[in-house]
Amino acid sequence: MREGWAHLWPKWWIGALSLALLLLSGWGLAWDSPKLLAQAQKVNPATVQRAQSLVQVIGEAAAQDEESRLKSVNVFFNRQILYRDDREVWGAVDYWASPLETLGKGQGDCEDFAIGKYFSLLAAGVPSVKMRLVYVRAQIGAIIQAHMVLAYYPEPDAEPLILDNLLTDIRPASRRPDLIPVFSFNAEGLWQGVAGASAGDPSARLSRWREVLAKAKAEGWW
Repeated sequence: MREGWAHLWPKWWIGALSLALLLLSGWGLAWDSPKLLAQAQKVNPATVQRAQSLVQVIGEAAAQDEESRLKSVNVFFNRQILYRDDREVWGAVDYWASPLETLGKGQGDCEDFAIGKYFSLLAAGVPSVKMRLVYVRAQIGAIIQAHMVLAYYPEPDAEPLILDNLLTDIRPASRRPDLIPVFSFNAEGLWQGVAGASAGDPSARLSRWREVLAKAKAEGWW
């Protein structure tokens, strides 16, 4: 495993920068698909259709092994959601959409893909402790820019699998030399990636994450 990715897991008790930032009282998975579909009804018919499709994917994935769940959810979002910049979708420089908001627009940027996959996999039964939303420095052509992916760790010391809206397939971190991890987080904590790397102000980004968690609860994800 590349050292940068290794730093995101093995020392998670030591490397946690501020567990209290993200730890929410009463956090726990209680997937409420009827509530999600009821919320979708308030948006538009296209949202209902996408939400129904996702609920079906999650239901089928829940009966599969974890890697099959990853594939099912990854395929859904990469096929059903179009990549668009936040300025185009929300008229904002940086907006983190909840899964239902992304389904409603049918569009989103890298954060929205990663967030949607994270909550969908939680609903399918993948433990939060095995997943991290990871801010990376990504080399896209000749440009290096901030990007977000979802990392899945089958075991604490295992090489993570990377779910990315830029690729259709799921690859181990060792096959993603174009990505340099900076920091990662989930509903339970924040972890440092590569020392000295920067993807902007983590506190500002984690404030958005807390907002997403609150919206996700209202939508029935937990």
